[in-house]
Amino acid sequence: MADVTVELDDLDFAGDDKVVPFQVEGLDVRGRAVQVGPLLNAILERHDYPAAVARLLAEATVLTALIGTSLKFSGKLTLQTKGDGPVDLLVADFTAPESMRAYARFDEERLAAAIAEGATSPEQLLGTGILAFTIDQGAGMQPYQGIVPLDGSSLEDIAGVYFRQSEQLPTRVRLGVAEFFDRDGAGKPRHGWRAGGVIAQFLPQAPERLRMRDLHGGDGDEGGHEVQEDDAWTEAVTLLNTVDTDELTDPQVPVERLLFRLFHESGVRIYDPQAVFDRCSCSRDKIKGVLSGFTAEEIKASEEDGAIAVTCEFCSTTYRYDVSEFENV
Repeated sequence: MADVTVELDDLDFAGDDKVVPFQVEGLDVRGRAVQVGPLLNAILERHDYPAAVARLLAEATVLTALIGTSLKFSGKLTLQTKGDGPVDLLVADFTAPESMRAYARFDEERLAAAIAEGATSPEQLLGTGILAFTIDQGAGMQPYQGIVPLDGSSLEDIAGVYFRQSEQLPTRVRLGVAEFFDRDGAGKPRHGWRAGGVIAQFLPQAPERLRMRDLHGGDGDEGGHEVQEDDAWTEAVTLLNTVDTDELTDPQVPVERLLFRLFHESGVRIYDPQAVFDRCSCSRDKIKGVLSGFTAEEIKASEEDGAIAVTCEFCSTTYRYDVSEFENV
């Protein structure tokens, strides 16, 4: 990848829906940053989610884009939450090199009750359960799945725990979502969403510098053993903690400008951006292949007026098949 040392006056800003890799040499930090707009609105408008659900799915979409674009192979990364809250399922997946899709499932009555009670934080809406990251490298390769608990923490905190467990890397994630109301070029009212995020990881050359505080409840040692994290990583986390939702989502604050604000004193370097597109992987042939595995009884139970209709949960495309297309009927 081509790289440049950041000089704002010389930059062509990546813009929306492009993940920007970066490196902070002075702090031994690497990461990626993104702002999403058209991609996110295409996903959300398809389903007309309530605002509380849209915010959650926006966070999941940004997190998946940040992690998925780091894949070094042709495969798929799927983020999935399963919890006992009103929003019991979030699914976002990234298919390398550039395709994103996502959807959410929720209980309308429980969600309405939660909104009426003001219980709309991500932790309250998701409840307790699990967050799973599944990496599928394709045919002939065993999928890898990492699971961390939904324990009342935010998605960005849970993602940090995942990386500490799976990759043994200190990681800080920041996510932000904003709902906006403005007017389009013709002066008509317009409603939409923006979201952004940054993921940073500590990657020193000397492995002994990868000191991390123990995870809560990890080994039963409740004594006074305190691990002092590396000063460079402490500085990076302190800087990242100053980022707010406005900076992550404001189109007037492109990610390059944010990275410069955070890390210019330590020598931030950016790399070529990677575009991400709203693109579903479903197809008529794929779904027909699944239906072809049904028994005759299952086909008959699924048909109505001699046809079977299947709607993709991600893109809402409906595929219709005549029962006569299936030989086992």
